[in-house]
Amino acid sequence: MPENRQSNYDQVIENWRLKFLEMDQEELIRKFQLEADEEFLYIIYFSKRFRIDRKNGFITEDGKSPGFDTVMNIYNTFYYSAAHPVASGNLVAFRQVKRVYPFEAAYRRTIIFRLQELFAGKTEELRKACEALGGTLLPQGDVGYVLPVFPFLNIAVLFWDKDEEFEAQANMLFDSEITEFMHEENVVCVAADAVYYLTLAAGMTPEKIYAQ
Repeated sequence: MPENRQSNYDQVIENWRLKFLEMDQEELIRKFQLEADEEFLYIIYFSKRFRIDRKNGFITEDGKSPGFDTVMNIYNTFYYSAAHPVASGNLVAFRQVKRVYPFEAAYRRTIIFRLQELFAGKTEELRKACEALGGTLLPQGDVGYVLPVFPFLNIAVLFWDKDEEFEAQANMLFDSEITEFMHEENVVCVAADAVYYLTLAAGMTPEKIYAQ
């Protein structure tokens, strides 16, 4: 990644770290039912436990800084969520999510296309990865699972493997109220992180669609 692009990502994260320090942490604990102690807030994201330092705002997992998408999705969920967000439990196609239409072309081109490429001929790897991320089996597709993004918010991954006539096909479904929890641009980042954590759990080279 070009150095100036990386520095731009770093500056965005730094700006959001400072925004976090201005947030009402006790309200965040209540709203999202977070585990917390005097030093850290803890949040589960794609079945991994991240901690946010209450004094400096840095997000880490096992002492390491996660990728850009993960950091931004956590900060932005804290910042952009509605006063009382409630998941509907109704999983819908990307285009049916409120206010995300401008991002659909990029979502299909950069995320769905890569998901299809990466797991073509690897349905068993994808199945095991979904289960490793706490997925719940669905009847649709050759592989279909509901995946918890946060404990309070789910998406679904659906996959049909390639055969003699058709290329592999994939889709994701999102809680219809996901934009009550985050900015609409972050829905794309959640999808990108789904691919990242699935490839990681599958033992493949983690797919860094954006700045991981």
